[in-house]
Amino acid sequence: MSVHLVSLGCARNDVDSGELAARLAEGGFRLVDDAEGADAVMVNTCGFITQAKQESVDVLLDAAELKAEGRTRAVVAVGCLAERYGADLAAELPEADVLGFDDYDDIAARLQGILHGARPTPHVPRDRRELLPITPVERQAAVDRVVVPGVTHAGAGHLPASGPRVFHRRLSGAPSAPLKIASGCDRRCAFCAIPSFRGSYLSRPVDDIVAEARWLASQGVREAFLVSENTSSYGKDLGPGADLETLLVALSGIEELPWLRVSYLQPAEIRPGLVETMGRLDSVVDYFDLSFQHAAPEVLRRMRRFGDPDAFLGLIDRVRSAAPRAGIRANVIAGFPGETEQDVELLADFLRAARLDVCGVFGYSDEEGTEGVRLDGHLSEDEIEDRRAMLADLVLEVMEERAADRIGEEVTVLLEERDEDDARWVGRAAHQGPEVDGVTVLDLSGPGDAPGGGTPGRPYAVGDLVRARVTGAEGIDLVARPLEERR
Repeated sequence: MSVHLVSLGCARNDVDSGELAARLAEGGFRLVDDAEGADAVMVNTCGFITQAKQESVDVLLDAAELKAEGRTRAVVAVGCLAERYGADLAAELPEADVLGFDDYDDIAARLQGILHGARPTPHVPRDRRELLPITPVERQAAVDRVVVPGVTHAGAGHLPASGPRVFHRRLSGAPSAPLKIASGCDRRCAFCAIPSFRGSYLSRPVDDIVAEARWLASQGVREAFLVSENTSSYGKDLGPGADLETLLVALSGIEELPWLRVSYLQPAEIRPGLVETMGRLDSVVDYFDLSFQHAAPEVLRRMRRFGDPDAFLGLIDRVRSAAPRAGIRANVIAGFPGETEQDVELLADFLRAARLDVCGVFGYSDEEGTEGVRLDGHLSEDEIEDRRAMLADLVLEVMEERAADRIGEEVTVLLEERDEDDARWVGRAAHQGPEVDGVTVLDLSGPGDAPGGGTPGRPYAVGDLVRARVTGAEGIDLVARPLEERR
């Protein structure tokens, strides 16, 4: 039987989709690229914010139409939205069967049952933080009885360091791949519901991560994108001597994996030694993904976060001292309850001074079960959107200025695809993260260039790393000319 797997949401969800795909294949299913005609459509949903949840529901409804027309036999919701809402989602979407994280270990059997007429009883959601001990160092001893997608498997424990995880399958041939180093979060940000359905923070052992990184390199991956809900917390549950710096040093020894990219760093947890280590290791690209969320101290306190403009600008200065050409990205939230016009101006001033390479601006929305819902000072949707739009315009201007500042700079570009124009390749420089941070277009239109780039008889290929000089900027995207032949 065939199954079409749709992966929505973040890179962490993509790792979970790779696990689901491998387990389905191991259970006898054939994965297909087209939903129409597949025996089943499985949607790995996102449950983070309103927009992402609506996208998941829309995809499920589209699949339900195929089912109603007889073009597929089953629609199954998995992932964060399914875990977070369980029976409520099943009641709202009777056309779909809803499975939670606890079903992942036996996902192929669950899907077989659905295709043979079984209707699984959807779970009643619970706070998954209660499944692991409160004390981080006690959690590793408890993982055998808990399913944590992409990290552990109930009853199986950790896999040996002699090989990659058994249940994992790449879903694309891209030269970059997410590598999950931990799951869950111990922070209690007032706007975020993720800890309640992803659970407490749990790190993967270094040996497991290194083994999977080697396996990814053997599959042609050139860039490992280290992901978790809070990467800077890595190792706090593994005991003395385990931290993100130790992991990065271990991964940097994999010669076949030239790029390591770190994501989701919590500013309040960044140690000076981490900045120095990231700047020192050649394989760790100069890229800092910093989760500021705001700059006004009073708003940050209401968010249950820490910081102020001076502290954040000081961190940015340390980053640029250690890695002058580093890319720095961040996200901020506009319209959090209690935010004043003065707070917005302070945030705008910070964004001008920070000169971030990329910044996402999101409008606040209530999330069930979070402290933010109960706070006073809620703003109207129109006011939130006005503030979001103003900040978005500001950061776009800053981002375009940052891109223009890189004209003349030497960069290394990871080639990802051939442009429709045969004289151009599209890739990313080290300061650009996958999918969201702009691209670098390699211009090969000069005289004497081989048709495919590189030198005659040796065209460029996906996954090549090419030294180039930036010659122009198109918005936040860069245009560059190669400085060397293909290698």
